[in-house]
Amino acid sequence: MNYLHQIKENGVVAVIRGAKPDNILPIAQALRDGGVKTLEITVETPKVLTLIEQVSSEMGNEVIVGAGTVLDSETARAVIMAGAKFVFSPTVSIETIRMTKRYGVVSIPGALTPSEILTAYENGADIIKVFPADVFGPKYLKDLKGPLPHIPLMPTGGINLDNLAEYIGAGAIAVGIGSNLVNTRKPINEVALKDLRETASLYVKAIQQARQRGTDAKNSADTLLKQS
Repeated sequence: MNYLHQIKENGVVAVIRGAKPDNILPIAQALRDGGVKTLEITVETPKVLTLIEQVSSEMGNEVIVGAGTVLDSETARAVIMAGAKFVFSPTVSIETIRMTKRYGVVSIPGALTPSEILTAYENGADIIKVFPADVFGPKYLKDLKGPLPHIPLMPTGGINLDNLAEYIGAGAIAVGIGSNLVNTRKPINEVALKDLRETASLYVKAIQQARQRGTDAKNSADTLLKQS
């Protein structure tokens, strides 16, 4: 499976942070049932290596499981050995990028400035996580795409159903969504899992609609150009 292509196609990466180990699998299943098929489990989660292995084993190719908040190459190697298909970092660590690519895994480091973004990409990163995205908003992402149109950008931080379309319209190839999708501060029970499935489906629909609007706008522009 081409995991990089699948991550881009899925469009939504669910960031699971602060969840109890016993809740990870039910959360992953609810997200999958709602259509969100790319899941990031952050490494500060207790028993994270076991959990990555468990979710990967239980759900197979139905979802893409990766690790988040990976700060160094040693941790990157450990999560990859456990089955992580992508590695998210909040910062640009060249050693972490290189370790991730050494094992053929998708590298998604976090960066904010143009210099950080270019440095990460030139050192092998597949996608750049623009983080924290809500500091500057969708307009900043659009401004970045001007001089850096070839670099895939994934805004993360503060993305919700109200602003998701703006980020896609600004050039995001996907978005990372944390507590606005998976709120682990709430008790995880059947009601919460039902709500999670419904919320996940809303995000998937929002991605599809935003992309369709972009396609329609491009087609309209191309038609006008041919007629002129």
